[in-house]
Amino acid sequence: MAPKDPSIIALQVNNMGQLFNTLDPMPFRDRDLDSEAEEYIVGWARELPRDAPIQIAVHLPVTEAASDHVLELGTALNRYFRYRADYATGDLKELFRVGRYSLLVGLAVLATCLTVGRLLSRLGPGGNFQNFINEGLIILGWVANWKPLEIFLYDWWPIVRRRALFARLATANVAVVPKAEILPP
Repeated sequence: MAPKDPSIIALQVNNMGQLFNTLDPMPFRDRDLDSEAEEYIVGWARELPRDAPIQIAVHLPVTEAASDHVLELGTALNRYFRYRADYATGDLKELFRVGRYSLLVGLAVLATCLTVGRLLSRLGPGGNFQNFINEGLIILGWVANWKPLEIFLYDWWPIVRRRALFARLATANVAVVPKAEILPP
């Protein structure tokens, strides 16, 4: 099977400083992306086919495209998105840690509710009020498991998708395209 053509995300900036967070004191290649630049790149990447490689084309004025920092732009972008993918992995681990703790609490509450319900049914003669209390305890026990079930069934999907998207962006080919004239922002 022939490799797919890359899907291109085009950025047009007046200088490379527009791509990176200027408050970040790290050297250029280790800086965080500007939040608007990240949002733009990630937003476009979400729309691209998942099986096609990504190319990020950065359109810069000719003078800016000739600077030494341009050689590090691809590494800087790839490194940033690798960091974001690793951060999403940490988010996923934290979510599952919270899910396990929540599940232990939920199961303990369920076991307690079922035990108390059975004890109450053995103590009294029965009746509507006792049935009401028993059913309420069962419902309470299952409601206590709502959050862990939500975590293990649904909450992890978006994090895995986001991590995969960042991983794709971390391997994106970055090309600088010199432009003779760039419109003002």
